[in-house]
Amino acid sequence: MEFRVSVIWSLLLIVSFFSPQIRGEASGSVFFVDSSSNQFLRARSSNDEQPSMLLQDVGAAVSILLGFAPPSTLSAAGSSKLNEVLIPNPFKRPRAVFLLEVNGINGLGKIVQDNPMLSNSFWSTNFLDSDKVNIQLPDENDVSVVSLDEQLEDWTDKEISDFSSLIGGSYAPDALEPLNGVLTFPLANGASVNLHMSKKAERKFIVGLMSLTRNVQRAIQMHDDLSQSPAELLTGCFNGIKVLREQYETESIAQHGVELLYATLTKIFSSLQESYKGQIVGIIYCHVATTQESGKKFDVIFTPHHTARWMAETNAVNATLPEVVLVRRTLAWVTGIILLVSTLIGICYLLNMPLTRDTLLYSNVKLD
Repeated sequence: MEFRVSVIWSLLLIVSFFSPQIRGEASGSVFFVDSSSNQFLRARSSNDEQPSMLLQDVGAAVSILLGFAPPSTLSAAGSSKLNEVLIPNPFKRPRAVFLLEVNGINGLGKIVQDNPMLSNSFWSTNFLDSDKVNIQLPDENDVSVVSLDEQLEDWTDKEISDFSSLIGGSYAPDALEPLNGVLTFPLANGASVNLHMSKKAERKFIVGLMSLTRNVQRAIQMHDDLSQSPAELLTGCFNGIKVLREQYETESIAQHGVELLYATLTKIFSSLQESYKGQIVGIIYCHVATTQESGKKFDVIFTPHHTARWMAETNAVNATLPEVVLVRRTLAWVTGIILLVSTLIGICYLLNMPLTRDTLLYSNVKLD
């Protein structure tokens, strides 16, 4: 399973690297990563044209993947775009979504040169807007929203070493001061990169990756403890790449961070696939936010179901008024007279009915 997920991420990374350079108007890129054992997205080849999408379309896709109706504000063009992304079967939804915003890059970078075609993922790099989007969900009892943004600081050297080993690296602790060692990670080109916990930017980057990993593990534990299975939305924002870009002028440091983020996301998505038994879809949104656009692009809002209400009379009618009594008695007498006359006419016609062979009531009677 890890090999297949790794192939998925590798092709997505190559696509995201070339797209922003070819089309300069792109303000970000989004990747829909399908399940490794179930297909929830339409098959797609690398020769297909890159579509343009709105962030509102992505928010609507989250609602649909969770098994809910899209918002009423979704346009016809947005519905058409979603039809190109999602399979048309409304009864086959994962009801679990891993939504992660990566701030600081328009794509995840070029990691692997040669990759096979990816048939169960969808990507888009042409965003026409950058406004914040509300993901509309029903009552909180119908969906569980887990935030992955908690930044944890209570780490130990052993936990840092375990994390570095998880993504194929190593950790050399400082003999004089705890949490001040050096992490070493191998790169795709055969070289290695060192990250120093003593440097503020690199420490924030490592802590961000470790916090994301631990928060996902906590979400998996909550999923396993649930007696029922409501829809689940795991949402978070990673700003580690942005921190590296602001601190270092060289592009190579940020690119190394992208590779480490790729390795971490590969492990994370493999764990989610195993825990959710393939009933989960990943959505990764990469963008470069300005100072005015700082913060998350996706906000979750709940729209509770409207309860049925009975219409009540504002002013009760006084039944003792002469006008009301006259109307009611008139209607009662007229109705009674009509029923009486209809009954008498029916009896007369019944008694005078001719007893012929064609009569319906006596059709089974044999006459001489």
